[in-house]
Amino acid sequence: MGKASSSTATKISSFVLMIIFVTLALSLTVLIVALNAFFAEQEVFAGYLLLIGFLGVAFSTYLLFQTRRRILSLRIEVPQITTTIECRKCGFKSVREFQRGDYIFKEVEPCQKCNEKMLITAIYREVREKERVRFPF
Repeated sequence: MGKASSSTATKISSFVLMIIFVTLALSLTVLIVALNAFFAEQEVFAGYLLLIGFLGVAFSTYLLFQTRRRILSLRIEVPQITTTIECRKCGFKSVREFQRGDYIFKEVEPCQKCNEKMLITAIYREVREKERVRFPF
């Protein structure tokens, strides 16, 4: 699911980016034509073209920044998974990062205190709550 949704978001964003860049290129072309019309002493026509060109540049720049912000907000944070290890004999507890192959009731390295085999008793992920955006009203 993660790879499919990520590739779909990338395909959509590349398509949108292409449209934005084409709009930007056309707007810059209209600005150049407006300058040529201004030098050919067609002020009214040049004024309209300048207006269209600047609106196109502004619109495509705005969409480019909005798309960039949306792409950055699509990143998914992977939660940290923690493994709790306990000694059956002395009760010593150790917490470490999850490693591939860990499962509950698996015997792992010897205890630091009594040198007995330790047992994985819990595997869980740490959930962090995101800060909520607070509005001034």
